[in-house]
Amino acid sequence: MAELIIENEQNKIEFTDDMRELMQKVCDEALKYEECDFDAQISITITDNEGIHEMNNMYRGIDRPTDVLSFPMLEFDSAGDIIENEFEYDENGKIMLGDIVISLEKAVTQAKEYGHSAERELAFLCAHSMLHLLGYDHENDSDEDEMFTRQEAILNNLGITRK
Repeated sequence: MAELIIENEQNKIEFTDDMRELMQKVCDEALKYEECDFDAQISITITDNEGIHEMNNMYRGIDRPTDVLSFPMLEFDSAGDIIENEFEYDENGKIMLGDIVISLEKAVTQAKEYGHSAERELAFLCAHSMLHLLGYDHENDSDEDEMFTRQEAILNNLGITRK
């Protein structure tokens, strides 16, 4: 189970309790799908295009806004197992999995472009970022296919489909 620490640092789009609940469901399902046998703490920052642009430039050297950034705190070996002694616990014994930053402004724009709901886009970005926190990437076509398959499975398990 995931303990989410969510901070809304933007005021352009209303961040609702339903969005919070959706993110909780997606994070919990990602941990379940990946058969994680630990409780996790995840920090999520909701920002706008300007805020994520600054972070993307600062941390990745890319001078433009993006939709989501992931900052994992765990390291994994080639078999996908957590490297022992390379993680921290919070005060309640939960493993601190990492940080997710989502531009809600970008999510809403992309939802319109893709023809589905803002909630579906937010769930997709959350699932995508959770997989990054769990050691997945999309540096090549094979990894991208695997990550896409896992994202879709997580969302499908929750009944969140493209609309």
